Amino acid sequence: MGTLTEVIFSHKLGRTVTQGETVVVDVDHVMSHDTTTPLAIEAFRKLTNGGRVFNSQRSHIVFDHIVPAATIAAATLHRDVRTFAQEQDITILQEGICHQVMPERGYVSPGNIIVGADSHTCTYGALGAFATGMGSTDIGVAYATGRTWFLIPPTINIRLMGRLPFGVYTKDVTFEMVRTVGVDGANYRAIEYTGELVEQMSVSERFTLYNMAIEMGGKAGLVAPDAT
Repeated sequence: MGTLTEVIFSHKLGRTVTQGETVVVDVDHVMSHDTTTPLAIEAFRKLTNGGRVFNSQRSHIVFDHIVPAATIAAATLHRDVRTFAQEQDITILQEGICHQVMPERGYVSPGNIIVGADSHTCTYGALGAFATGMGSTDIGVAYATGRTWFLIPPTINIRLMGRLPFGVYTKDVTFEMVRTVGVDGANYRAIEYTGELVEQMSVSERFTLYNMAIEMGGKAGLVAPDAT
């Protein structure tokens, strides 16, 4: 059996894939937020010339970065995004930070492939999904086609052992990992977290851990799904 990333992509494509391969794959969900959606809309409209998103139930727009709109410019962006969402039958979510809302809404499941126009989309790896941030242009293409391309990344295994002493928290663990690995030490690599410390973590603690994969340059951070 390969890495968790290879297993997810192999299952999705119906064949065995290995690191270093370039693949085009269907995605399960596409997400953008209020500040990244406008450029995604621009790319989408250039590509489709008035067409429809691939699936309005799997296309998600979250207002969370400038809410309420602090300037006339921000309010104008919100208006334009709302118009697009209405045209495409997309529900705008405005109930919290996008990386909390997506799992809470049930849009993240183990084995999913999810792309989002935010670098911390890797957070969803806490639930066993391959999730990664992309630029707004790529997200516009994903909204249009439901597909994107990947170079299957190599994997780094970070094994966390022991227990955290009193006063030390998951965020402290992430800072130590960034210090040890470096801000570019995991460039375009999937990071698989294993070990008894990970097994002991609650879901919320895992979200904290996986949210920071990008701070090491990681393409994604993943954990094998368990009963947690």
